[in-house]
Amino acid sequence: MDWPLAKTSRRFALNWTYLSAIAQGVSPIDLQGLALRNLADARQYAREYGYDVDQPGVTDYLRAIQQEALGFVRSQFLSAAQQSLIPPEVAQPEDPLQLLLLASHSSHRPDPQRLWACTLLKVMHGLFYIDNNLKLRHFETIRQQVFAGLDEVLVEREGRSYLRDGLLELPLVHVERKRNKGRHSILLKLLQKPEYVAADIHDHLGLRLTLQTRVECLLALELLRRAHLVSASNLEVSRTRNTLVDLDAAKQVFTRWRALLERSPGYPQALLQRMDEELAALAPQPQRRDNPHSAAEFHSLQLTVRKMIQLPPDAGSEAGCRFFFAYEIQLLDAASLAQSQQGAASHEAYKQRQVETARRRVFGPQLLAWLGAQDKHPPPS
Repeated sequence: MDWPLAKTSRRFALNWTYLSAIAQGVSPIDLQGLALRNLADARQYAREYGYDVDQPGVTDYLRAIQQEALGFVRSQFLSAAQQSLIPPEVAQPEDPLQLLLLASHSSHRPDPQRLWACTLLKVMHGLFYIDNNLKLRHFETIRQQVFAGLDEVLVEREGRSYLRDGLLELPLVHVERKRNKGRHSILLKLLQKPEYVAADIHDHLGLRLTLQTRVECLLALELLRRAHLVSASNLEVSRTRNTLVDLDAAKQVFTRWRALLERSPGYPQALLQRMDEELAALAPQPQRRDNPHSAAEFHSLQLTVRKMIQLPPDAGSEAGCRFFFAYEIQLLDAASLAQSQQGAASHEAYKQRQVETARRRVFGPQLLAWLGAQDKHPPPS
């Protein structure tokens, strides 16, 4: 059968680089350029992405996000001497859609305009995700519902915190509630994760409980299980991390001392400490480390728990909507807490490793090489 000839002036052409990225599932943060032809093409791209610049306020919003991304890159990834290296066409474009065209320049040679435009667009992509995330939009409701159940087992008395149910009361060395990640903290985590914005951030909310010993951490986990705050059915099991205690060794120690524990008057802190010392001698702490930014010295039992959230009647068009929200519960002993506050295991060192990972991915090898050349041979002032 003869088909009518298609009316086209450019019949058969393939952009191999961009098609390979689509077909092979390359993360947008790892792209080194776009493939747009002109401003009309850029407008259609933006419209299909979700932002129609013909609608009121959209262009102003895009400008605001571009400036936020510019400030983030300068403050997080560049030294004071490097901040002036961003071309003015990228830092202050007349039309934010121009960034799409700059990012589409030929990639056969390192083009500073293309490289910097790609950098800002990657960060803007993350900011768009944050602004349009349903869960973040209803975060206060989520926070209240998550902590409502936890508050039933957390009590304070005479300046001390305790974890308790009707059977047991455990003294806590320290309680830390993570009530929300800041906007740029969320962005930084998105940029360094392999899945980029397709992945959820699981530690917007969290609870870290520190007990004196590792044996008490297991008793705390059992208490949370009895309260149904933690169960096999509400865990994201692929995210469970245990670098705190060897469970086989702990079972052996606990079985040996349980009868004496039950007969002990008052709270048996000295006996629990003795059990912990025996546990340490029997088996080292596990060394599994799936998070590349966590130091090997950091030890904890980390669980990602799913909580069913129901939006209230005043939530507008989303009233009554139900969805699962994942948050973290972390258990550690006093010795592990002390380790986490110094050296490679400290939170400051952890955050710096995150920044370095995000910087490498957002800039990419070509821009990193270009920056290195500028540092060696800075332009005359």
